[in-house]
Parts: sequence; structure tokens; C-alpha cells
Amino acid sequence: MRKSSAGRLLRKRESSRQASSLELFFDLTFIFALMRLSSRLVSDPSWLTVAQTLVLLGGIWWIWIATAWSTDWFDPNESLIQRLVVAVMFVGLLMSAAVTQAFGAHGIYFAGGYVLIHLGRAAVLLPALRGHRLQRRTLLVAVWFAVSAVPWLVGAFLPAGPRLVAWIVALSIDFTAAYLGWPVPTLGRVAYEQLRVVGDHLSERYGQISLVSLGELILATGAAYVSGPFDVPRTGLVAVAFVNAVVLWRIYFLPEKQNFGRAIDSRGPRLAVFAAYTQLLFIAGVVCIAVGDEISIGRTAEQEGHGWGAGFFIAGATLVLAGRVAFETANGARPWGTLLAIIVILALTPALLRLPPVVALAATTLVLAVIAFTSPGRRQAARQWWQEKTQKLRGRTSSGGAPGSTTG
Repeated sequence: MRKSSAGRLLRKRESSRQASSLELFFDLTFIFALMRLSSRLVSDPSWLTVAQTLVLLGGIWWIWIATAWSTDWFDPNESLIQRLVVAVMFVGLLMSAAVTQAFGAHGIYFAGGYVLIHLGRAAVLLPALRGHRLQRRTLLVAVWFAVSAVPWLVGAFLPAGPRLVAWIVALSIDFTAAYLGWPVPTLGRVAYEQLRVVGDHLSERYGQISLVSLGELILATGAAYVSGPFDVPRTGLVAVAFVNAVVLWRIYFLPEKQNFGRAIDSRGPRLAVFAAYTQLLFIAGVVCIAVGDEISIGRTAEQEGHGWGAGFFIAGATLVLAGRVAFETANGARPWGTLLAIIVILALTPALLRLPPVVALAATTLVLAVIAFTSPGRRQAARQWWQEKTQKLRGRTSSGGAPGSTTG
């Protein structure tokens, strides 16, 4: 492909910064993936299952991140990119289906799908970018995915314990290489300018995938509710769970997030990569809360595993707040209020674990609500709103007299 043809694949910086329908279509696979991850934890709540599920979530998340960056660098309206994203979507669907038995008989389907997506993307883009300077970027990224492919694939044929270790090593390679700019001996690392993304576009994509995770939370809560009687205790628990979902929505879309895109543009790719890690904390937290909802609503106190509900509520709230601490710190803020909220939850943990899960859900929801509705950004927005209203009122008074007065 000639250089001019390769250039047509690239997304122009002046093009629309809104997410395309293709990107939103791709997110649908992520809903199914989150549902499978939640189901895995609900069916077998244990520390080992938690560790395994976190690794699986990390792998699925890295596929979403790589695709989000690809559709920022390349034009999603180009037919080659569309075919590539749809192919990733299909393989991701198969990976998600393999989640339940990923540490059993279906390990090769999950690991093989992960490797196929990342190396297959490179196999398509490298020849398409022949003669273009950005071909080197794709090559360097592919080298590191080829390195991590070894523990991914080898681990797929090991017993569950060694497989977990191998896949943790593989994920560590992928996450670390991205943060460092995919450095390769003798070839160097990806140039800073070649890692640039459009801040508004990536910020919008992060917001959309957060809504997707909250959608899975609502689905999990509703599915658990319809599985049993519509009695007062279960209905009350669903009401608290719904309030929790609303608070999570508010806490993610605080006014500070409006400047996130500009922050990425001004501070560069390093912040964009770091934001991917902080976003993962939020997604993991929402998954934990969804699992807590399913366990607490779908099981009686006498059933095995019911007590895990409180633990998942506590872990979920802590992860969400930890992601916010990381986000605030990366933007140069001092997250003292959010840190205090984490300390409060941890201090309450011993007592909450001894009480019914609904108490843990209500307590953590209250702490999250304090952050959501009293954050500095929220207070600043409220002050700005009040000042605008006051100025309008003064303008009416000076031009036409006091409100309600008549002339004649």
C-alpha cells in the first residue's frame, strides 16, 4: 500500500471527536463480558475465584483499551478498520464465553483469543501502513504483545494455579510495556508524538464504557430480583441497590471530568495510559458491587455464600474511590476527602462484615454519596450556578425594576 493510501487510514485530528457508531457497537461485547465475569464470582465466591476473575478482567479490559486507542489513531469510517474492529468484537465474544471455564478446559480459548486479537491487529496494520512512518509504532507494540503471548499461551496448558501465575506475568508485561512506551532494544520506543490521542474522544470513550458497566450493574440487580419473590425485604434491597447505581453514576461524572479531555491533550500520552489503569479500578469496583447485588438479592441468609455480599460491596466501593484518588492525583489535585472516605469504609469493615449485606450496601452508598455530592468540583459548579442566577436577577432589577413591580 502506498504512503498516500496508508495515510487515509489515519484519523484526522480535525475530524469529529464524537465516538462513532462502530465504537458503540463494539462496546456491546463488553456488556456480555462483564456479565460473564460477575456470574463467575456469583457461582463460586472465594479468594481464588476473585484473583482469577481480576486477571480475566485485566485481559478483557486491555483488549477494550487497545481497540479504543486504535479507533482514535485510525479512521473508524475506513472499511479496513471497520472489518478489523468487527473481527476483534467476534473474537472477544468467544473469549467472554470462555470466561467461566478459563481456568479449566477453556483456557486456550481465552488466551488464544487474546493473543489472536493483538497479533492479528498487527498483522493487518503492518502491511497496510507500509511506507508510512507510523508503521514503526505498530511494529513496536506488536513486539511486546508477541513477548506476552508466551506466558499467555503456555499458561493455557498449565494447571489452574501455575496458569494464574503465568497470566499475571503476561498482564504485567502488557501493562508495563504500554506505560513505558513499548521500548524495544535497538529499535527504541514509540515516539511521544506518535502516542498522542484526542483527549475529548478518549474521555468520551471512557465515559461510555463506564455507562456500559453501570448498565451491567442494573441488569444484574434486576435479574437477581426477578429470580425470587417480590417481598418487602428484597424490594427494599433493590431500592438501595438502585440508589447505589445512581450515586456511582454521579461520582464518575463529577464536574472535574469535564476537563479530563483537555488534561489529556495538555499532559500527553502518559496521562492517557495512566487513565486507562484508573478506569480499570472503577470498572472492577462496579463489577464487585454487581456481584454483591446478585448474591444479596438472589440468595437467602441461610444459603451458602450469602455473607460474601457485604465483602463485595465494601471491595467495590473501595476500588471506585481508589480509582478516583488516582485520577485526582494525576490531575494535580489533593484527594484528601476521597482518601478519608476510603479510611471510613475500611474502619467500618469489621462491623459491616458481621451485619446483613444490606447494611454494608447502605453504608458504602452513603459514603460514596458524600463524595459525589460534596466534591470540590460539585461545590464550584454550585457556586457558579448561584453567581449566574444572581447576576441575571440583578440585571432584571436594574433594567426593569424589582421582580413583580409594574410601571405606569
